[in-house]
Amino acid sequence: MTAIRELTVGVLGGTGAQGKGLALRWAKAGLKVVIGSRSAERAEKAAEELRTEAGVDHVTGADNHGTATQADIVLIAVPWDGHADLVASLREALVGKIVIDCVNPLGFDKQGPFALPVEEGSAAQQTAALLPESRVTAAFHHVSAVSLADLSIESVDMDVLVLGDDREATDVVRELAETVPGFRGVFGGRLRNAHQVEAFTANLIAINRRYKAHAGLKITDI
Repeated sequence: MTAIRELTVGVLGGTGAQGKGLALRWAKAGLKVVIGSRSAERAEKAAEELRTEAGVDHVTGADNHGTATQADIVLIAVPWDGHADLVASLREALVGKIVIDCVNPLGFDKQGPFALPVEEGSAAQQTAALLPESRVTAAFHHVSAVSLADLSIESVDMDVLVLGDDREATDVVRELAETVPGFRGVFGGRLRNAHQVEAFTANLIAINRRYKAHAGLKITDI
């Protein structure tokens, strides 16, 4: 298995809060990061901000295709509305690569957040169907973007559930998670179980709104 610190991590949707927060923490940990966006100019602007915040020079920006091409391991952190179209457009660029889907298909109404139905079962399963030659995993659904962005929080104390059918790929993603101080990567089952992990984000949002917190998950007895 290739050492995680030798890999380049691409973040599709790296200008959004979740993707940018994870990119910041990975850059701070010393990993080479490429920020992806539909606009290369916007991606480079976000990369410049992260270089300043993290005090590093190993963060660059590119359009989504360029990011997928340059990276060894790719995180999908884009809005659900454009998920399928983006993933399908990058099929060739992502052949053979580990792909991490952290997208939560959620809706919001006056009663709060709720899980949306997905024909394939989950966002991660949709990605797997669209990328049959990639090594698709699901992870980082329950991580607070606010906590990630606040570098005064030196240790983000929570577990990251990692799901997938490729054991080596899930091990790599767990190792990637643990480059962030406080994170622990925990295998959470096969990709067919991603739906409830994505849907549980609605519960966490409700908890955080009620208690004015940035709660995550901790798994006991392991």
